[in-house]
Amino acid sequence: MFGMGMPEIILILAIALIVLGPKKLPEIAKSLGRGIAEFKKATQDFKENLEVEDDLKEARDTIKGVKRDLEDTMRKSMTESPAPPPVADAVSEDELEHTVEEPAEGGSEESVAESVEEEPVQETGLKEPPKRD
Repeated sequence: MFGMGMPEIILILAIALIVLGPKKLPEIAKSLGRGIAEFKKATQDFKENLEVEDDLKEARDTIKGVKRDLEDTMRKSMTESPAPPPVADAVSEDELEHTVEEPAEGGSEESVAESVEEEPVQETGLKEPPKRD
């Protein structure tokens, strides 16, 4: 870890045992272990956040590039292409008006209007059942 050999570690532990005492040494070692574990976890979380931010930045750059390409393509197509060709099946306004004004087949406008009028609706009520004697 720090480039120390086994004799150096034993010497450090012996000095810590003398300075701290046999009762405090395990508590301090436990606290030191927890601190190192939390530090490793925080470091790992920080690395993951950096990786996520890098991925997001790459995605944003890709989306901006695609957007820019689409805008360029749209500009080129709008400036280069002439007006769209006329549709072969297009109906002129005169033909359309003539079609709307013609009465339905088999009758005049008046007969069409008469057939549309509402007929009176007969009311049906419930009849009482016959009485049995």
